[in-house]
Amino acid sequence: MEPIFVDTTVWVDWFKGINSPQTSRLAAYLTQNYPIWIAPVILQEILQGIRDDRQHELAKTSLLALNLFLFEPYAMATEAAQLYRTLRKQGITIRKANDCLIAQYALKAGMMLLHNDSDFDLIASGTPLKTSRF
Repeated sequence: MEPIFVDTTVWVDWFKGINSPQTSRLAAYLTQNYPIWIAPVILQEILQGIRDDRQHELAKTSLLALNLFLFEPYAMATEAAQLYRTLRKQGITIRKANDCLIAQYALKAGMMLLHNDSDFDLIASGTPLKTSRF
């Protein structure tokens, strides 16, 4: 099984019980114990949006049980900034800086990024980023 990296957009929909091609795929991966990876920025984005304390703790425990990227954070920030700059030089503007950081994790790991965010399609158009919406 090839490992996969799942973006915040998919996780948030999954926690909300929204049925989509992405959440269906995530549910299948989770059921099959598929190797799923998570980055600190994804963990932060998910957890900061959960209001209920019990749900927050359950989500935190579940997410921290996934495979954790341990890349050096300052190197990742620098590489993500360079990714943003490279895309801008190509005429591609990414709306959210965190998306470049998330994409950089996927690029560095050579992993497919499962997402539901048009910024990742833009990033993929100017880089070797492998993405999937299904």
